[in-house]
Formats: sequence, structure tokens, C-alpha cells
Amino acid sequence: MFGKDFEFGVSLSGFQFEMGRACPESVDRGSDWYLWTHDKLNIENGIVSGDYPEDGPNYWENYGEYHRLAAFSGMKIVRIGLEWSRILPSPTFDINDVEIGEICDRSALMHYRKVIEDIKERGMKVVVNLNHFTLPVWLHDPIKVNRSFDFTSGGWVDPRSVEQFRKFAALCGRELGDLVDMWSTQNEPNVVAMLGYRNRASGFPPSIIRPELVEVARNNLIEAHLAAYDELKKTSDLPVGLIYAFSWIDGEETAVNLAMKKTQFEFVDRISKKLDFLGCNYYSRMVVESDPSSDNGYRTLRGYGQSCEPNSPSGYGRPTGDFGWEIYPEGLYNILKTICRRYDVPVYVMENGIADMADRYRPYYLISHLKALEKLLEEGYNIKGYLHWSLTDNYEWSSGLGKRFGLIGVDFSDGKLTPRPSFYLFKEIIGQGTVKNFEKMLVTPYSIFDTDLLIE
Repeated sequence: MFGKDFEFGVSLSGFQFEMGRACPESVDRGSDWYLWTHDKLNIENGIVSGDYPEDGPNYWENYGEYHRLAAFSGMKIVRIGLEWSRILPSPTFDINDVEIGEICDRSALMHYRKVIEDIKERGMKVVVNLNHFTLPVWLHDPIKVNRSFDFTSGGWVDPRSVEQFRKFAALCGRELGDLVDMWSTQNEPNVVAMLGYRNRASGFPPSIIRPELVEVARNNLIEAHLAAYDELKKTSDLPVGLIYAFSWIDGEETAVNLAMKKTQFEFVDRISKKLDFLGCNYYSRMVVESDPSSDNGYRTLRGYGQSCEPNSPSGYGRPTGDFGWEIYPEGLYNILKTICRRYDVPVYVMENGIADMADRYRPYYLISHLKALEKLLEEGYNIKGYLHWSLTDNYEWSSGLGKRFGLIGVDFSDGKLTPRPSFYLFKEIIGQGTVKNFEKMLVTPYSIFDTDLLIE
């Protein structure tokens, strides 16, 4: 059993959910990602999809219906994101902590208050995340960086970014802290650093190959978390954590050890003394082998984890979704057990899900990953909640509107919401407080959960 205090819920973000074509007031043109996804050369070269975020789900206007559906399903917790560019649309480089309250967009802050209040009035807790990939364009102009190597607005490689984030966190703490239950400073900072400066194929801005800047961005993100943690603690004793993109890593032992250290532990180790909880985002695994020619010392094998062909068997024979991500729940069990042992803080699964427009595999994904989680709870590990990604379909970064992660489908032409069968499955699991009555689904037609793959 998950237990009466275990918190089921969903995670949302700002940029991916807020905008919608039916609500002009929802459009935020002030972020780097808005600029990036509208750039004609990016679209022409296939760096981004050509879909626009302002054609998205319209959570900005319809948040009440989203929250109603979450509460109807029995969820206890919702994670949302704040858009820095909405709250501070103008540069803050020469603005002090007092003046920042005078130049901020009060209407945006008041709107976020209403969103949070609505969640709480429906009996659910709120996790507020301060940064989920996007930056104000005055801090990060990815087009200038990409085309001209002009870093005057360089984002997380700009040393000024740490102090600007501290100011933003302090403002949010003062203005919203009376409503928030838990703060997260950042979502997946490792993804921001790696994809923007090393992996051009991801389409993440500024999409340049400058491996040395990965470390610069990572260091600034670490310092930004530490500064924001201190600021948020000045106004309350609410839990302040960080949400990290974890994977389980299989493969050749030497390569596994290198990859685990570099990609899974180094960042969190450096912030662990200022961390009240740790958010674990898990989608699939990685499989690696040694590669002396790589600066990392290893390479990722295709055909496994997040390196598979969409909707085809992985190299291990597991199904994959619309993104080509292998269903591998054993990895969730293994990485959660590992981080629970390594870090002495409560852990939340803050994202877990699959891109699956047809809802063909999502039931298997849900049941198998919740089976892994329930097993860990029965073994006594300190895991407090599971937040699915996501409640509804969303704007999936450079992939646009085509990858559907929602328990609830969205008709992007009119914003209509239609629960998928997996929504009702999740509701039933929450109501029963266990996944055990559904485990027989994991045997046929797909054998998905193998206890021989679990670590001791």
C-alpha cells in the first residue's frame, strides 16, 4: 500500500501550459523560448517544430478546470511553474531588492496568487517551481548567441545570472510565500546546461556546440540554487528543494561508474547541504559503453533508454512511446533506491510519464512504474509523493504540440479537454491506494517488470 500520507498528483510548467489561442492575455512574448520557437531560420532548419506556444493548452485562463479534474481524480498535490519573464519583463541588473517590487508586473503576480489559491481551495498542496528552462529575453537572447556568439545576454553562462535569479526568488518568496507549500528553485538544471551547449540535435537554445560552457552554465545554476535557497529561507521555513533529471544507467561497469558520477551525482552533491527535499524526474534509462575517444570516456548506445526508434521495440524488447523512450520501470526503482541512500532528504517523483497520443502504452507505463514505487515504500524508503507528467497534453519544447504526455487529451484548436482511459486508471489506483490489483497487466502482451533487474 502507498499509505494515507502518500501524495499523488501532477506536475505542470508555465511556458508549456499557460498560453492558448483563445486567450490573447495568456501570451508571454518576453522569454527566450518564445523568441526561439518563432525564429524563421530555426523553423526552416528543423531546429524547432514550427508549432507556436500561443496555440497551447491555455492553462492561464482555464486553470480552474484543470484543478477540478485533478481534485476529481483524488490527487493531493499539484506542481506549477512561475514564468520569470512575466513577473519581471524588464532588466533587473541595476535594480535592488526594494526597487524590484516597484518594477515587477503586479498583474502577473496576482494571477499566480489566484492559481495557487484555487489549487488550495480544492484541498490540494502546491509545489511552486521558480525556473523550468525559460529565461527572460533580457537575460538570454539565444538568437544573438547562436548567430553571432554575442553573449551580452548570455543566459546561464552570464555571471550576472546568479544575482538576477536571487532577486527573482526573493521577490517570489515575499509575494507568494504565504500560499506556497513547497518551493523548488529549478527543474532539470542538468538538461539546461547539457542540451543548450553540447547537444544541438535537441533544439534547445542557444543550440551551440561549446562543451566548455556546459560547466560554466552548470556552475552558475548551482550558485543560483544556493542563493535562492537562502533568500526563500529568509521569509519562511517552507521546504525548499530542487528537481533533477535522473536516469538509471546500465552497461559496461567502467562506463557506468563514470556516467553515474558525472550525470547523476555531481550536481546534487554540491547542493546537498541546502536541500530540504529532492525531486526526481525519471522517464527511462541510459545504456553506455567505454569510449576513450570521447571527452566523457563513454558513449550512449542507441536502441535503449531514450535512444530508441519511436513506437518500436527497444534492443531489450520493451515497447517505446512516441518519443522513442523505452519503458523501463526497473530504472525508477534503482535510481530512487540509490538517491534515497545517498541523500538524507525526502524524495518526490516530480515527473514520470510517456509521450503516447493513442494512450496505448501509458497504462502499462503507469502500472509498472507505480509498482516499482510501491515496492520501495514497502521496503521503507523515504519517498513522499508521485507527480505524473502530466495532467494534460502540453507544448513540448522544440517538438511543439506533437508529443502528447497528458492523462487528458487537449484539442489545441479549441482547448477542449478529453480524459484518456489512463486518467481513469490513475484515479482508480489513487482510490485503491495500491497498484497490486493491476499488476497482471504487466505480463501480457508486454512483459515489463523484471525483479532480476532490480539492485540489492
